[in-house]
Amino acid sequence: MNSKKKKVLFLCSHNSARSQMAEGLLKTMYGNRFEVHSAGLQPTEVSPYAIEVLKEIGIDISNNISKRIDIYKDINFDYVATVCDQARESCPFFPGKIIIHKDFKDPSNTKGDIVDILHEFRRIRDEIKTWIEQNFKDDV
Repeated sequence: MNSKKKKVLFLCSHNSARSQMAEGLLKTMYGNRFEVHSAGLQPTEVSPYAIEVLKEIGIDISNNISKRIDIYKDINFDYVATVCDQARESCPFFPGKIIIHKDFKDPSNTKGDIVDILHEFRRIRDEIKTWIEQNFKDDV
């Protein structure tokens, strides 16, 4: 097997929740095989709820920052993964050998108290984890 890590870019609207969770999960689960990045179309800031629900499972993304996709324009990725429909539809062409997509509901739009919000962030975290296992475990 080639010892060079494959490059992965996760894209979503704001690079605040879904793509950040995907980045943290893939780095932790299969970081020995992948160099992982994430970015957004209109980056804001990393959601404190995303930080919290990953911390619950032993993953620290508290030092992550929200990044704009432009910073990666000159990198050839092995995988470009869009985690929301807006990113897939609005994303400029990104050279990737494999393009994968899954539209995850944006947990940042959850209304209610902190219990409701954290519940939704956990649900999306777990969906993303399962999706990563299905798509990256055996290297697609």
